[in-house]
Amino acid sequence: MNRSSTAQAFANIALIKYWGNRQQALRLPANGSISFNLDGLYARTRVQFSSELTQDQLILNGQAQVGAALERVSRFLDAVRTMAGMKERAVVQSENNFPMGAGIASSAAAFAALSLAGSRAAGLTLSEAQLSRLARLGSGSACRSVPGGFVEWQPGTGDADSYAFSIAEPDHWALVDCVAIVASEHKAVGSTQGHALADRSPLQAARVTDAPRRLARCRAAIRLRDFDALAQVVEQDSTLMHAVMMTSTPPLFYWQPTSLILMQLVPTWRAEGLPVCYTLDAGPNVHVFTLAEYADLVCERLQAVPGVRMVLRAGVGGPACWLE
Repeated sequence: MNRSSTAQAFANIALIKYWGNRQQALRLPANGSISFNLDGLYARTRVQFSSELTQDQLILNGQAQVGAALERVSRFLDAVRTMAGMKERAVVQSENNFPMGAGIASSAAAFAALSLAGSRAAGLTLSEAQLSRLARLGSGSACRSVPGGFVEWQPGTGDADSYAFSIAEPDHWALVDCVAIVASEHKAVGSTQGHALADRSPLQAARVTDAPRRLARCRAAIRLRDFDALAQVVEQDSTLMHAVMMTSTPPLFYWQPTSLILMQLVPTWRAEGLPVCYTLDAGPNVHVFTLAEYADLVCERLQAVPGVRMVLRAGVGGPACWLE
């Protein structure tokens, strides 16, 4: 046997955050979340199963990987092998076109692409919901990079119904994410370890309890294309997640000085009439949303802020796809 498949998936940015699991092994989330895919910020992954291999191999951005990264991919492939009733090992080649491990959902894009490429290379034919469930096993937020456009991940009651689905197509609302890169280095504490710390914060229970309200407000803002309503709930949700991080044991501090400067600047710009709002994932980089017609101006303003290394720009992206 020697079968291969290649797939591509976009990173996504959470409007309502996923942070903390109620079941770690299956990555069943403590609360639901909403995101949109980032057009142009992608991972491309090729999987080739071969009966000649004695162990899995992982090549990430041209570099052979060992240790934790390879073990994580092998565990994911074990799930694929179990589903397919096979034992062959695989070579996984993956590349990102944006910084990894800095809070831009690199693992989400990578495992979404891996779920498509790995399942097809193994001879499986899976529905979008099944692919989303599979991607979730590698990285929780990866399940949201499988469908296209604006996406909601329902927490579900268990493995079978915890998956993501589109709530609006990519062309429903011309939002642009202007990502201010404050640091491109790999973060010291990754999201997987961070999720395990969430329940150690006294604020997590209140955050989870209030999540349905924030989800409803976000859904309505997207449906009505109400930017001001979106800004209010997105910024509050981001701050709530980071408050949980900073009050866990041990605490996680992802913000850097430039992050804070931008978090103060953006609401000031909005008060002056510019449609902008911010959010941060588990990292120091600041995602600044705006409407498409203002994106050039927002990117210029961000680039002019001392400490901003570069600005990436992405509209709303489509679903993960195969590239054969």
